Amino acid sequence: MLTKKRWWVPWAFLALPLIMYIIWVLVPIGRTFIYSFSSWDGLSKNIDFIGLDNFRMLFGDRIFITALMNNIKWFILFIIIPVPVGLGFAMLLDMKLPGSKLFKTLVYLPMTLSFVVIGTMWSWIYEPQYGALNSFLDAIGLDFLITPWLSDPQVVTFSLIFAAIWRQIPYVMVLFLAGLKNVSKDQVEAAYVDGANAWQRFWNIILPALKPSMIVAVTVSIIDSLRAFDIVFVMTKGGPFHSSTVLANFMYIEAFNNYRMGYGSAIAVIQFAITFGFIILYLLNVMKNEE
Repeated sequence: MLTKKRWWVPWAFLALPLIMYIIWVLVPIGRTFIYSFSSWDGLSKNIDFIGLDNFRMLFGDRIFITALMNNIKWFILFIIIPVPVGLGFAMLLDMKLPGSKLFKTLVYLPMTLSFVVIGTMWSWIYEPQYGALNSFLDAIGLDFLITPWLSDPQVVTFSLIFAAIWRQIPYVMVLFLAGLKNVSKDQVEAAYVDGANAWQRFWNIILPALKPSMIVAVTVSIIDSLRAFDIVFVMTKGGPFHSSTVLANFMYIEAFNNYRMGYGSAIAVIQFAITFGFIILYLLNVMKNEE
């Protein structure tokens, strides 16, 4: 038992990680909030504070609105595709069918790759003249579907999202595979004996048991969609005509390419507020379930 005289021992062990967290996380966040109220260029010593002008300019900025709408597209598609598909893969692999271990490895493989590598790979796949996708469409007689996937403003964002989803599905699958370990096999078998069909067993027994995994999968997918950056930067750098720009990408360009650190910080603050809101909702849900 820890005596009152040795109350400092846990803090001694936590001191180094706490100091690192303060230096590398809390201080930059605080400075970003401060810079968001300034017109600082990131280079000069003097910082001119302009109040809320950056935020007023943002909501009148066409590129910012485009970036925000693109993040909403990422947000929606990152929920409605990876979550059900990942759950479907997890259900199949949990059945331990022949070859399931090999299939599990192949499905999980994209998670071992960074977004930079995935972006480069999918850039080759989407290449308009000799890329794998357009070549495949031409080979099977669907040449009317051939599209310049990364240079058409109408489809470029969806092309990027699909490439990112390819990596997101394995992560969601692993979360559901872990959740399926907690499903009572006895309840499932009892329901089968009572005459419940596959859908009824899934809807009434398996899915409720997967609620914690579902919440984590949805929350992580939302956060990942809001911080999309690498794949956008590698594949399009936000183009053409800013049509694929997302908040993180727009923030980077304004702060480090255009030397508008104050304006970029304002973008970062808005992105932080949106992400933090979803994190709070997740934590409230977790605490509610633990009561």
